[in-house]
Amino acid sequence: MLRKIKDDIYSVGVIDWHRKLFDELIPLPDGTSYNSYFIQGQEKNAIIDTVEPDFDQEFLDNLEQAGVEKVDYIISNHAEQDHSGTIPVLLEKYPEAEVLCSAKAKSMLLDLLELKEDQIRVVEDGETLDLGGKTLEFIDTPWVHWPETMSTYLQEENILFPCDFFGSHLATSDLYVEDEAEVFKAAKRYYAEIMMPFRKIIKKNLAKLEDYEIDMIAPSHGPIYDNPEMILDAYHDWVSDEVKPQVIVPYVSMHGSTDDLVNYFIDSLIDEGIKVKPFNLTDVDLGDLAISLVDASTVVFGSPTVLTGPHPAAVYAAYLANVLKPKTRYASIIGSYGWAGRMTDKLLDLMPNLKVELYDPVVAKGHGADEDYQEIDRLVAEIKTDLENL
Repeated sequence: MLRKIKDDIYSVGVIDWHRKLFDELIPLPDGTSYNSYFIQGQEKNAIIDTVEPDFDQEFLDNLEQAGVEKVDYIISNHAEQDHSGTIPVLLEKYPEAEVLCSAKAKSMLLDLLELKEDQIRVVEDGETLDLGGKTLEFIDTPWVHWPETMSTYLQEENILFPCDFFGSHLATSDLYVEDEAEVFKAAKRYYAEIMMPFRKIIKKNLAKLEDYEIDMIAPSHGPIYDNPEMILDAYHDWVSDEVKPQVIVPYVSMHGSTDDLVNYFIDSLIDEGIKVKPFNLTDVDLGDLAISLVDASTVVFGSPTVLTGPHPAAVYAAYLANVLKPKTRYASIIGSYGWAGRMTDKLLDLMPNLKVELYDPVVAKGHGADEDYQEIDRLVAEIKTDLENL
């Protein structure tokens, strides 16, 4: 779909309304888009990022509709195929074009797309490109979310093209952000699932962008931010060390024992005025769990013992929390066992990246005795004390 952003600046990407899974891993409840941008200078033309290869013909049709007869530069901010995958098709149609990317991206593009060395030129951090009346500046912004990523800044219009940085998996007919609440949730989900493991590096990238006047952010997924403060403020909050006094409870139960303990725990937290959000792992959108992990202070896992270890669903949730590296400060485990086992030890071994204060777990034999529920009271009291001191 061809849409004009400003004079000689066009959105030429495509909307994927029906995609439900990304990387065969990440749920997409609202589809996504693959945004690409065409910039026409007085002397040269450039395309910033491309689209998912499955949409190559629609992409070429968009460029034809824009009247693009010549492409001098294809700027690859990020080598992942949903943004780089149509570069070979573009080079067939516009063989004079030169691919510009970071040094780390070059080797990736050679491996992933089988391009030729002489088709690619590496650009340095801070290097500029004059298209004639439009000047592009390249900014190294690594690990958002691959090591080779960079952003492109259009100096005359103060537009930042950051590819995945600030993106949102959201299929919408809106070119710009119209419903801020909808986009905020989609962007937070995107950050949680993709960006959160690189929180500390992203904080440095945000500091680097403070040197630029930014009037618009045009990511490669989701709508354009014509009010960039909205997403910039959100990212500053998400990457900060501040947490919210909220308890997240991912749990699973087999015969009701863990369920009884967890429900008592949840009710007790509510009685104490503590915000809590449970996630039954037998039927959960892991994206929603990831969103909650962005800024929650506390996570308490619930699991029965299967043979001698945790339930596989709890294993997956713990693995997810470990790889996402949330800024969570406190954690514990509630569970049960039939005869024996090392459920808590094995679950904790799966989460070395969580730098948390661990409350003593509560693990009952069978359905749990009075002393087990008294231990949950102890756990609730400890959580309340710490949350009051945040």
